[in-house]
Amino acid sequence: MTHNSISVQELAQTIDHTLLKPTLTLTELQNLCEEAAQYQFKTVCIPPTWVKEAVSFLTGTKVGTITVVGFPLGYSACRAKALEAEIAIEQGAAEIDMVLNISFLKNQRLQEMGEDVRTVKRACQNIPLKVILETAYLTEIEKVEAARICERAGADFIKTSTGFATGVKVTGATLADIELLRKNLKTTTQIKASGGVKDFNSAVAFLKAGANRLGTSSGVQILNGLEASGSY
Repeated sequence: MTHNSISVQELAQTIDHTLLKPTLTLTELQNLCEEAAQYQFKTVCIPPTWVKEAVSFLTGTKVGTITVVGFPLGYSACRAKALEAEIAIEQGAAEIDMVLNISFLKNQRLQEMGEDVRTVKRACQNIPLKVILETAYLTEIEKVEAARICERAGADFIKTSTGFATGVKVTGATLADIELLRKNLKTTTQIKASGGVKDFNSAVAFLKAGANRLGTSSGVQILNGLEASGSY
């Protein structure tokens, strides 16, 4: 089956099947991992306290485990973020998604913001690092400035959103965000669109706009041709 020049199988390999709610249960985690294995998603993205369990559930599959660092507000101490990353990798995390220190960005403490990313990247070593900008809170100028600093600091991916932004109309990725980032980053720096991916057509549109990876809790619905109703 193909749609807009991409097959269901190809689309599945761009999806980080995500469940980051604070009330996550072990049963829900197991179900998420089983879905990821069944639909052959690229990864699952889950809270750091559940990395060992997710890795165990996914043993024997090709699905990787992602976890988050400094989540969801980004203003944890730099060393704390690095330690979170180290522990997660020791437990089997294949990728790390860290939240940018948005407060540093807003106060133009850009050197410290970049060092925050560099420190976590050193902790990750060869493990891919995504940096979440939380685009909902940023102007276009801030998005570009932050993305370029993160790129220079060693980020492998620039990611749009946590899904936990409040007080804003749009909390997830937009096509305009992806196009803006793609235009201003090196071709070797990848982009993850997270939030706002609700159906097959929107998923394909984000990829065509320049995203390499999609973060969504609605991957099953998307691959089955349904429109998701969730917030992420």
